[in-house]
Amino acid sequence: MDIKEIRQLVKMVETSDISEIEIEEEGSKIRITKRFASGNGDVHIVPTAPQLAAPIAMPAPALATAPAAETALPAAEQAPASNLIEVRSPMVGTFYRAPSPDSDPYVEVGSSVSVGQTLCIVEAMKLMNEIEAEQAGKVKEILVENAQPVEYNQVLFLLEKV
Repeated sequence: MDIKEIRQLVKMVETSDISEIEIEEEGSKIRITKRFASGNGDVHIVPTAPQLAAPIAMPAPALATAPAAETALPAAEQAPASNLIEVRSPMVGTFYRAPSPDSDPYVEVGSSVSVGQTLCIVEAMKLMNEIEAEQAGKVKEILVENAQPVEYNQVLFLLEKV
């Protein structure tokens, strides 16, 4: 199964009422599970080892209820103010602010951006993926340090609507 097929499956799970899907193909197995405990519907891919023997029944993990103080989201993950646009990472990878180590960053705090303008790069599996602005705005905050790992759907930038 290639990365495009996996991304399509993730998108399908994310946008539907499906909470989990498991596919076995040529001795490899992939399970995509939507996590509801955090309340944001994140989708996680859990690769499993090839089945060589009879399957072993494993109990499903129980969702623990955390005390209210622990469930509060960090400021960057709370719902944005109505005039702010969140730019999220479409994949797991490494965040880069510039096209090369000796180049200037694509954007700085205070920069005005237009639709389609490159904001950063997320490197995933040796591929450099340019992340572009989907809406015009002004860079209010950059939430990730250069060359740091990022998670799927992690907020990278906050843009102020113009």
